[in-house]
Amino acid sequence: MSITIAVANFKGGVGKTTSTINLGAALQEAGKKVLLVDLDAQYNLTQSLGLEGDSSQLYNALSQGTALEPVEVSEGLYLIPSSLELIKADIELSSRFKREEILSTLLRPLTSSYDYILLDCPPSLGVLTLSAFVAAHFLIVPIEAEFLALKGYTVLSEALSSIGLQIDRVFVTKYDGRKVLNRNVLQSIKENLGERAFSTVIRENVSIAEAPATGLPVTSYQPTSYGAADYRNLAAELLQFTTSETQAKQYSHE
Repeated sequence: MSITIAVANFKGGVGKTTSTINLGAALQEAGKKVLLVDLDAQYNLTQSLGLEGDSSQLYNALSQGTALEPVEVSEGLYLIPSSLELIKADIELSSRFKREEILSTLLRPLTSSYDYILLDCPPSLGVLTLSAFVAAHFLIVPIEAEFLALKGYTVLSEALSSIGLQIDRVFVTKYDGRKVLNRNVLQSIKENLGERAFSTVIRENVSIAEAPATGLPVTSYQPTSYGAADYRNLAAELLQFTTSETQAKQYSHE
């Protein structure tokens, strides 16, 4: 059975899609078979992997129940692409019975084929995002090393708590250790969130910004860059965390 992870933040521009792609690629490098699911109608994940946002399959699956058909990006890395049609899905699903469970049902036939499924969520708390949270075993949140980062985390955490969900881990993106503000915010995050914050931070790196234009993850575009190294380290932490947590949950139910 696969481990499903939702990558989410209500705030745009924090590196959510970039992190979904590069974490997936780093997990694939580590020998895992990975499926990425682009749940954002802006389809940035789809475009960043060199595909056009003209696939209707995810919208058709959500609205009509048709089967999902992953597209192979590279050996061991697959994608469910997105398109602008997903804008309609949030509206149409709002009146459906057990709408939050529709994505889980669609993903269920795929869970035996992958080690990890990463869900790139829209930057809002709509039906698709809630569906991703229900489908996921874990929720991880990228946050920028900026002044309002902890405030945004608190708002998201409180919103999730009101519907019985919680954030499992956060990680810092766009970090520049030369900036006093970045260092102070990182220290504050570690002090306030403790073990909920991964120790790896994703440093500002031009290779990360350039990679989407090539249709490649940074681990393939510039494999020796700081960006590639950071995502490999983050993937290693994620592997350790999800493996230990999954084993603990299984043990508790024996």
